[in-house]
Amino acid sequence: MKKTLLIISLLVLAGQLSAQIITGKTSTKFTVGFDLFSDIWMDKPADMKIRTINQGFNVFGTYNFDLTENGRHTFSAGIGLRNNQLFSNTQINNIKADTIVFTPITNDYKRSKLHLVYLDFPFEFRFRFDDKWKLGVGFKLGIIIDSKTKYFGDISPNGPRVLQKSKDVNSLEQYTFGPTLRVGYKWISLFGYYQPTRVFSRDLGPELYPISVGISLSPF
Repeated sequence: MKKTLLIISLLVLAGQLSAQIITGKTSTKFTVGFDLFSDIWMDKPADMKIRTINQGFNVFGTYNFDLTENGRHTFSAGIGLRNNQLFSNTQINNIKADTIVFTPITNDYKRSKLHLVYLDFPFEFRFRFDDKWKLGVGFKLGIIIDSKTKYFGDISPNGPRVLQKSKDVNSLEQYTFGPTLRVGYKWISLFGYYQPTRVFSRDLGPELYPISVGISLSPF
């Protein structure tokens, strides 16, 4: 919770500083934003219990093409970085195996998670009303660029407690895609992303995919 509050504070501060630096004319052409969200994981294995809050975030920048003379409605395209996290009561037996298997943890533990990082290419139609209310309907493509697991807990019923980190999980789908939606007022919006593509390749891992819901901060 403390880390989440710290991230929110830093993002808001960065947005305020950027808004002061960039001129009004330039800010209509470029948008930099941050999405803070929680992932709802669908089609999980029957023996997997997932934490209620699986915090993640996006950072993105887009160039805006005017669709109207007054510049209120635009088509935007750009690039972004997305972080998805899955906190559960399971561990991956072998992250380098051809088939990825999650096994329930039987020892005492504090945290076990899967962390995925994607390079995104977002496209969005944005509509502004009364210069305050805004609606964004879009789509984005993603490419996996990093993955890791983290376990903090006992390695046997009698301990000791360890912190284990592993990188480059095998059998991940290289590409993802899905629709996005933003509904907001001024610089803050509700944000949603639905990813119909699986995290793992078919028959090489569980049929997991995320639905991300949170807030979007676009100070300019």
